[in-house]
Amino acid sequence: MKVDLHIHTTYSDGAYSPEMIIDAALECGLNVIALTDHDNVLSYDIAKKYADENGKKIEIIQGVEINTMYKEYEVHILGYFPNVNDSDFQAMLKFQQNARIYQAKEMITLLRKKEGIRIKFEDIKKLVAPMGSIGRPHIARAITNAGGTGSVMEAYAKYINDESPVYIKRKTVSPHDACEIINEAGGIPVFAHPIDVEISDTLAKELINYGLRGIEAYHRKHSPAVVEYYSTLAEQYGLIITGGSDFHAPSQGHGTIALGKNFVPSWVYDELLKEKRRIEIS
Repeated sequence: MKVDLHIHTTYSDGAYSPEMIIDAALECGLNVIALTDHDNVLSYDIAKKYADENGKKIEIIQGVEINTMYKEYEVHILGYFPNVNDSDFQAMLKFQQNARIYQAKEMITLLRKKEGIRIKFEDIKKLVAPMGSIGRPHIARAITNAGGTGSVMEAYAKYINDESPVYIKRKTVSPHDACEIINEAGGIPVFAHPIDVEISDTLAKELINYGLRGIEAYHRKHSPAVVEYYSTLAEQYGLIITGGSDFHAPSQGHGTIALGKNFVPSWVYDELLKEKRRIEIS
């Protein structure tokens, strides 16, 4: 069984629509996938409908990736099997979406005032699927499309970084709140790509008190040694292990090693289902 529990679509910063993800996943021989767009859950129903109506045999897990800030660290919390109709869960997603819109609009103002780059909010909005999550990639592309830079990479280097005078940090929920809300919505909160967070060891231990139930040990950024490290940490903390490619696009650093190419043992899926059943009967 081939498993990928971390995939993005055009409803956040992915290049493939939900339908394209289904077809690409099947071409890769995947049996189980989780759609984990940033701060929204819109792609799941579309992908499920497409798969069901076209006889596509693949297990699709409802997921989400919540972008949070803690001190100076950006911490991403994955959530699997949440009740998406839970009022607190819905409120969290709305808060996150509003923060993204505010960030984009403030940056538009600063780009015009400080750099003479004129873009409209609609220029950014059209680069993501309807009601999807606006983020750094869309702002960078809009700057480039307006002629503000010669490439998206240049836009990142000049404007989409914490040191840029036109960059506005997003105000998000905390990782503690994200874990607690996902947990109370019947979902399974997981610490995503912990290699990106310098204090991941101590923070993971702290987040257990707020409902954290897993660590993403398998990830395209993680070497075999890093996989072993976080697998051991998960065992030490009594957490499940998850993993995925964190697929965004078939290029720009997410290429052939991405969708379906990142080795995730089939038992990872079994443990996720076991945790789901444990929550359901508790």
